[in-house]
Amino acid sequence: MAASSSATVAVKKPPPAATAVPNRMNNPLLKAVPVSPAMRAFLGGSPEASRADVLKKIWGHIMANQLQNPANKREINCDEKLKTIMAGKDKIGMMEIAKLLKPHFVKK
Repeated sequence: MAASSSATVAVKKPPPAATAVPNRMNNPLLKAVPVSPAMRAFLGGSPEASRADVLKKIWGHIMANQLQNPANKREINCDEKLKTIMAGKDKIGMMEIAKLLKPHFVKK
């Protein structure tokens, strides 16, 4: 009987991507920047905040106080605290939030 030889094949793994995760410090949404006095009061006194953190706090406030219009989920009814950073408007649309927050991020 002939002995069968089993050949092993080395499988090469692809190299890991050099930049699989983007550098978080270069992402403008995650970089802490100075905020306006009105935004500082809304955030509880923090002099700097990232845009992502601000949006997270705003949505937390909207959900906690049930400010989203149940009939039209894209509409937000502003309470007094939210009016201070949303240009005094009673109602805002979801797409307006970024535009209304822009003046609260102070450029250096």
